[in-house]
Amino acid sequence: MTTPSMRVLSLIPPMTQLNTPYPSTAYITGFLRSRGVDAVQADLALALVLKLFSPAGLEAVRSHALAQAEADRTASVHAFLDQFARYRATIGLVIAFLQGRDSTLAHRIAARELLPEGPRFAALEVYVDAALSEEGGDPLAWAFGALGVQDKARHIATLYLNDLADVLRDAVDERFAFVRYAESLASSQPTFEPMAAALAAPFTLVDEILHTLTLATLSQHKPDLVLLSVPFPGALYAALRIAQTIKAQNPHITIALGGGFVNTELRELAEPRLFDLVDFVTLDSGERPLLALMEYLQRKRSKQRLVRTFVRESPHPNPLPEGEGADAGTVRYINFVEPEVPFEEVGTPTWDGLPLDRYLSLLDMLNPMHRLWSDGRWNKLTVAHGCYWKKCSFCDVSLDYISRYETASAATLADRIETIVSETGQTGFHFVDEAAPPKALKALADELISRQLPISWWGNIRFEKTFTPELCQLLADSGCIAMSGGLEVASDRLLTLMKKGVTVEQVARVTKGFSDAGILVHAYLMYGFPTQTVQDTVDALEYVRQLFENGCIQSGFFHRFSCTVHSPVGLDPAAYGIELIPLPPVTFAKNDIGFIDPSGVDHDALGVGLRKAIYNYMHGIGLDEDVRAWFSHLPGKVPKPTVGRNRIAKALAQPA
Repeated sequence: MTTPSMRVLSLIPPMTQLNTPYPSTAYITGFLRSRGVDAVQADLALALVLKLFSPAGLEAVRSHALAQAEADRTASVHAFLDQFARYRATIGLVIAFLQGRDSTLAHRIAARELLPEGPRFAALEVYVDAALSEEGGDPLAWAFGALGVQDKARHIATLYLNDLADVLRDAVDERFAFVRYAESLASSQPTFEPMAAALAAPFTLVDEILHTLTLATLSQHKPDLVLLSVPFPGALYAALRIAQTIKAQNPHITIALGGGFVNTELRELAEPRLFDLVDFVTLDSGERPLLALMEYLQRKRSKQRLVRTFVRESPHPNPLPEGEGADAGTVRYINFVEPEVPFEEVGTPTWDGLPLDRYLSLLDMLNPMHRLWSDGRWNKLTVAHGCYWKKCSFCDVSLDYISRYETASAATLADRIETIVSETGQTGFHFVDEAAPPKALKALADELISRQLPISWWGNIRFEKTFTPELCQLLADSGCIAMSGGLEVASDRLLTLMKKGVTVEQVARVTKGFSDAGILVHAYLMYGFPTQTVQDTVDALEYVRQLFENGCIQSGFFHRFSCTVHSPVGLDPAAYGIELIPLPPVTFAKNDIGFIDPSGVDHDALGVGLRKAIYNYMHGIGLDEDVRAWFSHLPGKVPKPTVGRNRIAKALAQPA
């Protein structure tokens, strides 16, 4: 007797990215097809946005806005209603332009006469400065000059969409956002109660559209198994709305939940109500758990031989093979130990089935490095699984996505790149590693050059001394255009405490090597690390100012330190001089954990100045100012930096 074939549908739920598909479904679809599985995929995040941001979608938004009491309408809603006719007439044009289907529209958009402008356009006033307004008073002239019409128009069109997103949030769904949609319902929520209440509430307009899109996708693909990939907390609510629709439409369809959010926050899952919506929850790399799950569903293995999978032990409306079920309402974790699928054998990601010509190239930041995250349709690829360093004390080094380090040969990676270019017609790649290893990058660069394979690529690394100027130039020759990496707190004391394995001066030399090779550099920065003082923060900002001033980095972002239960800090807080605040009983999500730092520093107040400083530095503004000026909002005296104003310049002048 032959086993019936199984069709697997992988879904990207709202919200992830608008400029390029989130890669999880491409990875798993490519892997399953390499094993002969009938696997397909769809991006409901993009589909939802395109439905909302259409003439019909804006008509529906207007109806909701008009139903609001006038006193409850925000400035965004008022501006939308006042200029609705212009919004309705231009929304289709803007979407087509951002999709690259109507480039000639750039001239009219850039002239700032075609599109209505709401409160988001006030951000342009940031650029009005006496030194920057010599070209006819245009606040964007310094950024785009006389010939940057396309980019200028994309920036204006992005502000236009952000205005509309604010209207959706204020008039339709208070949780709506392009990136962190309903994030508070999922992120580190100890109980499922807030999510359950949201899912039991009547549909919003956003829910209604997502419901319709889900039904259409089911009708098109007719899956037996649906995989919901949830990379961020802001994708869980919509993922469960999708699951809700699927179960109501066809309870016999099996649903499995996985992804980055699940892997970090649901490791101690004990909430049976989640299984009213999904049948299985899998952890970590999905290849081996999915192979085991499909064999189980096809009656080729017992439930006891599932791999890294949560199940509910209770009667189920869709009886599973072998009819197991007992102890109603209990969640059980099953992990039959089997070898992982080697990284060399996971197959090539495929974007087949995704509408690659419909993604939106946005330009929300004028900084040339920072824009890469939202601009352009990048093919996502991983050079190595996990992190070769896996020592940083703030990182989830105990989890599989960091701790299990595996590589593939340069030839295998280049083969995958060639296959993807052939499929998509796109030669841009974003290597999405936690920290791409320098040895693997060197081998890949040599392979790309030897094959004369002209691609553009960027990725994430550790700023370690292995990246010599010679290696930086080799990477540039192979197509590297940008690199990001963690500088975290620019303090040698704190970098040692973090176990970063680098010093500030070393980071300066490495980043300067990349910049001199024509490679843009972005620095991930952190504040609020345990024992970090006000003096540490001021000194760190002075280092960052000098890195910008000396052309070492072109972009950066300050993150507030968050202690997670899986990191060395969370696992051994006493070693970092802090005390953890006990968590309430957890049956659902567990990740961030509060702590008491005896230093008593108000890091949130310092963060305001840090974010303002980095924003200006990225636009070349304020690099000559005393860094204390960014903290003028603080009460009391801010300490003077103890770092010499030419410290980085002197370090760069010394032999490596």
